[in-house]
Amino acid sequence: MQIWPAVNIRSGKCVRPMEGGCQSKTVYGHDPADMALRWVNDGATQIHVVDIDGARLGTSNNFESICKIAVETQVPLQVGGGIRDEGQIEKYLNAGIQRLVLGTRALREPEWAIDMAEKYPNVILLGLDSRVGMLATDGWLETTAIKLIKFAKDMTPYPFAGIVFTDIDKDGMLAGPNFIAKQQLLETVDVPVIASGGVTSADDIKQLATIGLSGCVIGRALYEGKLTFQDAIKAASSQSCSPVVNRQEPGARSQEPGVSAT
Repeated sequence: MQIWPAVNIRSGKCVRPMEGGCQSKTVYGHDPADMALRWVNDGATQIHVVDIDGARLGTSNNFESICKIAVETQVPLQVGGGIRDEGQIEKYLNAGIQRLVLGTRALREPEWAIDMAEKYPNVILLGLDSRVGMLATDGWLETTAIKLIKFAKDMTPYPFAGIVFTDIDKDGMLAGPNFIAKQQLLETVDVPVIASGGVTSADDIKQLATIGLSGCVIGRALYEGKLTFQDAIKAASSQSCSPVVNRQEPGARSQEPGVSAT
């Protein structure tokens, strides 16, 4: 199971998004690239990046900060937050970003997201953020009447690279993931699922691996020292937590555009 350290960017700074998303005020660092390098120096081989301003506004306000992370870390990134048209997709891919996460527009216009997945197979991930089983949009500001399980089932026959599933009520709370919800999603879809929200301990990671998650995103627990990156990697690779479901990892884009995942 892959470990994805989270770098959440708001106004050019690395921050902690808590329940409510865009209202976060905790700043972990003034240079997101420095924070990303910290995790790479600890052994991270990929980084999960979220443009929090973009998720709320549908813009790419933090594009330069994200490009700096890509250049300075030289590891694969999956990026979400505000990616709502094909121009933005191409902009990120041409900057060397490997995977892009679609959330808000995918919920509002599923056919558009399917078109993007078919045009960029195994590059686009669905970012599904759930509050009590209902999907949320616009950086968690709006909760829809769209059911997580039904939407995921309808979308995953298409060539998406996978799903990044966030349980909003658990995110940033250091209270452990919602294992039941993640198990239910895994039983519904046949694509890799990356868990996000509430991962706090090595035991959490072992349990996520055991139920078959392909990866997990970890934020606050790493930043506040509740969990070291080395312990996270050990837990993910522990022989005692071999996944019960054998899912293929999301593939990389076969030909990188230009210089090279709400």
